[in-house]
Amino acid sequence: MNRFANPFAPRRALPEKTRQIKAWVREVCNLDDAVVVSVTELACRDEDCPDIETVIGIMRPGEKIETIRIHKEVAGISREDIFKR
Repeated sequence: MNRFANPFAPRRALPEKTRQIKAWVREVCNLDDAVVVSVTELACRDEDCPDIETVIGIMRPGEKIETIRIHKEVAGISREDIFKR
């Protein structure tokens, strides 16, 4: 069977690293428990970015979703990357 790999499909992130990124986002943005933070690693379609980027969604109840894009793979993100946003 020939399988097609979709380059734009979300990649399976590292669960421990994803939890750490979420904790950093909560700390840096001073978020409470009612706010949902999602971390997704995707293929980047923009011409000026690397092949993979990490998209962080901050979902506050009753507000528009805030999106942070970091042009790195999940594994390469540091706490400082969250501050630079």
